Amino acid sequence: MGADLDPTDWAIIAEVQRDARLSFNQIARRVNLSAPSVAARIRRLEEGGVIEGYHARINPAAAGLPLTAFIQLHCHPGRCLLKTSAAENFPEIVEIHRLSGSSCTMIKVRTASMAHLSSLLERIGEYADANSHIVLETPLEQQELKLLPPAPAATRHPGWNP
Repeated sequence: MGADLDPTDWAIIAEVQRDARLSFNQIARRVNLSAPSVAARIRRLEEGGVIEGYHARINPAAAGLPLTAFIQLHCHPGRCLLKTSAAENFPEIVEIHRLSGSSCTMIKVRTASMAHLSSLLERIGEYADANSHIVLETPLEQQELKLLPPAPAATRHPGWNP
């Protein structure tokens, strides 16, 4: 569906990303459409998988989980964390990314303390070699998706032309 998004769809997406609690009427006023048109477009975006859901944004530190870390995993043969464990065993994990390269997985975790992180790393160690990166500061998280200009064509080096 991505190629079918027009500037009005992107304007609606921007409004929903900023505040998912806006009514169709409020969005309609902001994007210069009627409320039924906004409702139809949002329904199409949901059905097309562009809008996957609506969520509250929780401040992890205020909720008692001030420490964030990224952990690169290189799984032990036959012991892959993703294949031999379950999400409820690791509630600290908030994101999982499969990778190319020497690490197979990158996870983002939230913990209450350094001791909590240390305990988590010991538990993960049963499944994989882990390389942790503690987040010192997060200047940007969850940036809104935006309509991007077309990417410039890659330049060719003259020495590589056939």
